[in-house]
Amino acid sequence: MMARKREPFKLGDTQVAAGTQATVRLPVARLYNDTPVDLQVEVFHGNKAGPVLLVCAAIHGDELNGIEICRRLQGRINPKALTGTVLMVPVVNVFGFIQKSRYLPDRRDLNRCFPGSEKGALTSRLAHLVTRELVSRATHILDLHTGAIHRDNLPQIRCNTDDEVLMGMARAFGAPLIMHSDAKGNSLRGYAAKAGVPCILYEAGEALRFSEAAIRTGLKGAVNLLRHLGMQKGRLSRGGTDVAAARSYWIRSEADGLVLQKVKLGQRVNKGNILAYLASPHSQDTLPIRSPSDGIVIGITNIPVTNEGEGLYHIAQFAGDEIEIVNEQLDEFLMEYA
Repeated sequence: MMARKREPFKLGDTQVAAGTQATVRLPVARLYNDTPVDLQVEVFHGNKAGPVLLVCAAIHGDELNGIEICRRLQGRINPKALTGTVLMVPVVNVFGFIQKSRYLPDRRDLNRCFPGSEKGALTSRLAHLVTRELVSRATHILDLHTGAIHRDNLPQIRCNTDDEVLMGMARAFGAPLIMHSDAKGNSLRGYAAKAGVPCILYEAGEALRFSEAAIRTGLKGAVNLLRHLGMQKGRLSRGGTDVAAARSYWIRSEADGLVLQKVKLGQRVNKGNILAYLASPHSQDTLPIRSPSDGIVIGITNIPVTNEGEGLYHIAQFAGDEIEIVNEQLDEFLMEYA
C-alpha cells in the first residue's frame, strides 16, 4: 500500500504542498503613500510530519544579524528531506527595518506587545498577526536578536535554564554562552512560555552591524537545532557550552566623560581588575572602573563617551569552577573568529 501523502500547510491564502518551499506574504498595513506592507514568510513543508519550527528575526528592526542568518539558513533546508515544517520570517518588524529603527511608527517596542490585539495600535496589530498566524502553529521557536545600538553582545542563548526542554535546545544550539533569563511578560518569549511553546532567544552582535562571528555561530546553531528536533538528519556540530551562567549584572558609569577601554568582549576578568578608565575631555584626570567580581565580559559598549548611569559592561558569573570550563571554550571560540 502506498503511503498517504502529507496534507499541504495552509498559511494565509496559500497552500504549501509537502516537500516544497513557498513564499507567503501576509498583509500587515499600508504606508502613507498607499504602498502595501507585507510580512514575508518562507515556508518549508517537509514530506514527513514532525515539529513546526518558527525562526524569526528583526523583531527589532535595526537588528540585522538574524536577517543574514535566515538568508543563509534557507540554503541549508531541503523540504524534500525535511521532517516537519519550518516557518521562517527574516524581517518581522518591516516598518523598523525600512527606517533602520528598533521601533515601529507608533514608537512602541514590538517585543513588549505580544500577543497583541486585532484592534490595537499598529505594533499591537502586528504582534497579533504574528501570534495568530505563526506562533499558534509553532511547536518550537528560535528568536534571533542582537544587542542595542552601540552595544555588542557575545553570542549567547537566553532561556529559562530550569526548563529541561529549553536547556536541551540551548545546549544543542552550541553557542559559547547560555544565560538564564526569565521570559518577560509581553515579549514573544514570554507569550510563548504562557502558550506552552518552547522558545529560545539567540543574542549576538550589535544593532545596524553585521558580525560574521555572530552570523556563522547563529547559522550553525539553527542547523543544530533542526537536527536536535529530528527535522534534519546529521550530527550536531559541537563547540558550544553545556554550562549556564549563574547570574549576570551590568556595570554602569560612575560619571560622565570618555571611556578608555581596557578589556574586550569575551574576556575573563577577576575581582578588582580595571575594565576601563573614565576621563574628562578637558583634563588628565581619570577614574578607574573595576570589576566587582570574577566573571566574563558578555556585553560591552562600543561608544567611547558616556553619561552617568549608562551601562558599560555586562558581566556573567558562574558557580564554582564552571568559569574555567566556559573560559576554555570561549578561548577556542575567540581564536576561531579572531
